This record gives sequence, structure tokens and C-alpha cells, in this order.
Amino acid sequence: MKLNSLLCLLSSSSVASFAPPSQHKANNALFLSAEPTTETAVPTATAESSASTPTNMNDILQIPLSYNEMITQSTQAMSDAYRTQGMSRQIVRILLPRDASSDQLGVQFEPDAQMDKGKNDEMKLVPCDESWQGGIMQLYRAASPTTKDILRQLCPTGATTGVPPKIIEDRSVDESGVDGVGLFYTQSGSGSIEKNTNSGVGFGFFGESVSLPTLSENDMCVFVQPTQEVVDIVESLSTSSMNGSSQQSSPLIALLNPQWRNVDDALDSASKSESVFGAFASFLGGKGSSLRKLEELGYRSTYTLEGYVCKGGNIRLLKRYDSDWLVFAENDNGDKYLKVGTSMERPTYQDVEKMLNDNGVGYKYERDLGLAGKF
Repeated sequence: MKLNSLLCLLSSSSVASFAPPSQHKANNALFLSAEPTTETAVPTATAESSASTPTNMNDILQIPLSYNEMITQSTQAMSDAYRTQGMSRQIVRILLPRDASSDQLGVQFEPDAQMDKGKNDEMKLVPCDESWQGGIMQLYRAASPTTKDILRQLCPTGATTGVPPKIIEDRSVDESGVDGVGLFYTQSGSGSIEKNTNSGVGFGFFGESVSLPTLSENDMCVFVQPTQEVVDIVESLSTSSMNGSSQQSSPLIALLNPQWRNVDDALDSASKSESVFGAFASFLGGKGSSLRKLEELGYRSTYTLEGYVCKGGNIRLLKRYDSDWLVFAENDNGDKYLKVGTSMERPTYQDVEKMLNDNGVGYKYERDLGLAGKF
């Protein structure tokens, strides 16, 4: 299909792209799943493929090349995880949209984010790395409209009633106001969502308690760029949202782009021990105790899309909850990513470099100068 037709399709309303199958209504499921079409560039999982083996899913998944493709692919994974696996506590990592014209040093912040602009062809998907000169707050400005799009895509009320959900942003979870942390949640019912002021969750010893929303059955919330200091608040909301029901039937709570890294340094590794030394390492900033607490609460990674540079070229790592880690490298034309390998565990930088070597991919400067074959 021609590129123009593809972009027109992907720019269509999220309400139009999500239709409520009768089986979801019968099961009182929270999410709606995307109806796959032959025109979609990035294949998404259907009800059949979501129950397939990781090997099959490895063959289906491709790197999203546009903002809309990424939103569709990530929300499909979140929906499948909830409907087929009962995963109501999820961790999601994605790339963030940035205007291609601002991809240079010295840019301190994004222009005022607009939803239409976020879906436009001029936006490029960028890893959450040091190239964001404005730091964590610039990342938050890009993550905020992205989170709203994810919630709109997932919430069933838009397709059933034609009215998009009301989305509320709560920055009270960010004590300093500059840590780039936020809480977004939907309000699908009439009236205002109750606030749980008796949670007793606060910052430090004398911090004020944070008022958390009481989520109804069809509501969902996303913690944007949570830090380890916010894990206690995540625990409080996760526990209060159970309301005596099982975790599988409780509202979705997701962590989007947590600020702790996927890889471990020495302090992180030490903090995973339950010994006194491990507790001390956690006190010094190791993420081990926070990850243990989240694991006990049932949080699992459902979708991960990350990127970095290896041998001078752009690399993308992609994983769904039901797939292996997939490694893709950008071709020399810059218009697609080609799969160079898979791994059951998260591949290290050295693993990725070996995959490139095994596929005959040379350094980018060599390919640009004609010293190595094109990729």
C-alpha cells in the first residue's frame, strides 16, 4: 500500500479503530481490542494471536514507524494482557514523540504539546535518553499527551457511547514539582471520582498525604515516569483499587516509563538481596526493594519499546509480555527497521553488537563511505 494511504488510515480516530466485540461485553471485559485490517503497517495481536506461542508472536511484531502505530501496538499489548492473562498491574516502556526540527543540541523544552501535532508526520519517536536537553520535564511534556492518547485508546466508553473519557491529570504525586512524575486517570462515570484521603500516603516523615482517586470498574490510571519514591503511593492505590475483588477483575493501573533503568548497576544488584547489606544498598538508591514490592503487587512488563545506538546505527528493542526480546536495526535509507536477532533474556549491548556482526552489518560510517555493504 502506498504511504499516503497508510498514514490516512493510522490518523483515523481511536474510537473508530476500536470496536467492542460481543464476547468482551459478555465477559464484562475492561478493554476493547483493535480489529485488524489488511492495511495496518504494524501487525497487532488478534484474539487468536494473543494466545499463540512466543515464536509466533516473534514473527508478527514489527517496529512502529509512526506515533499512531506505536500507540496502537502498545495499547493492543496492554489490552491483550488484561483480557487473556488478567494482568491488571502493568509496566510499559515506550519511545516519546518529538518534533524532528527540534532534534538538535540546545533545545531546552518542547513547544506546547498538541494532540494533532503529536500524530503528525513531522514527529519522530525518540528514546528517553540524554538527547532530551530539557531533562526529565521535557520528557514529561512529551509523555503527557502520549498517556492521554493511550487512555483514550483503551477506555471502552469512547466506542460504546461515542464520548471520549474524561482524563484527569494529578501532579500532587510529584512532591518537588520538577521530578517529571504524574498520575493520569479516567473518569467514565457521571459525577466526580471520590478521593481517598485516608490512605496515609505521604512524602518523607512529615509530608502531606496524597489524595488518591477511587477507581470504578471501567476506569484506569497510569503513573507517568514514576520514581522509587512514588512506589508507596503506587502500592496504596493498587491495594485500595482491589475493593475485595481479584486482581484480574480490578481496574488497570500501569506504570509508564519508570525512571529506574531496565539494566542493573552494582548498587541495583546488591539491593536485590534481602540481607542487611541489600537493605543498605536500597537505602543508597538501589532499586531492588522497590522492584520486589512491585512484583508482590503483581506488576509485570507487558510492552517495551526502547532504543539506542550501536555501531553508529539506531537500534530498537521490542518485547511484549508474550514474546521474546526482538532486536531491530535501522536500514541505511532510514525508512524501516530490520530484525537482526531474538533473545529470551534482555540482550546486552555486546549481544546486540554480535547480532549485527552475524548479519554482516558494519559500522554506519563505513556504510556511508562505501567501505562496507549497505544494510
